[in-house]
Amino acid sequence: HYALFKHMTVADNIGYGLKVKPRAARPSRADIRKRASELLDLVQLSGLDRRFPAQLSGGQRQRVALARALAIDPRVLLLDEPFGALDAKVRRELRQWLRELHDRTGHTTVFVTHDQEEALELADRVAILNNGRIEQVGSADDVYDAPASPFVMSFVGDTTSIPVECVGGRLLHEGQSVEGRFAGTLTGRGHLYLRPGNVEVVSADASSLSGVITHIHRTAAGRRAQVSLGTRGTVIEIEAGLASPLKVNDRIGIRIVKGRLFAD
Repeated sequence: HYALFKHMTVADNIGYGLKVKPRAARPSRADIRKRASELLDLVQLSGLDRRFPAQLSGGQRQRVALARALAIDPRVLLLDEPFGALDAKVRRELRQWLRELHDRTGHTTVFVTHDQEEALELADRVAILNNGRIEQVGSADDVYDAPASPFVMSFVGDTTSIPVECVGGRLLHEGQSVEGRFAGTLTGRGHLYLRPGNVEVVSADASSLSGVITHIHRTAAGRRAQVSLGTRGTVIEIEAGLASPLKVNDRIGIRIVKGRLFAD
């Protein structure tokens, strides 16, 4: 219930932070009611001021909790996994609403989430934490397109990797040449990190890198195929369009359009 007081109406919940201020700083009852009404308009819940939390949906309770936090005009708003208990459709709606709310109020907001899509959609700046340490801070484009570490690369967005070795200026996977111009540098052993859309399918005899399709599954936008490379069973994931004739057990060639190298 987002710590809402169950015995209080929506309006009383929103105004609670103002009511408990020291007497010298406490607004009048009329001003508190006015502030609650303004915030109900802001969070698109006008007309629900006399309802109780149990009479609201999860998304509505979430908005009341945000309105209550905003009522005291905080310098910083901290949202810790605020959408965790909501279904996917409501989460998407509230993400868009929260972004618009932030743009209107201008409050500095710290939003904690494990949902990468949520972070990329909402944030002006993203901080990626790993075991309590900040791995990278930057814009959504920075952390997605120019990850600073293998952890950031694998954590933000769908990623697979190929173990590779640089020998005489050539990049090899199990002795097979891996062609392409990749971000990052490598001397010795490391991994080449790939996103599904960065790999193209070619005929097996037209590429030095080939593999066998082991699984195909549907995604919201199309299909993806898992491809086992070489003898050690390294598996990468590639996009396979809805109209693609690819099927399980097909041997295909791989052309890597884009990737990023990190040393081991």
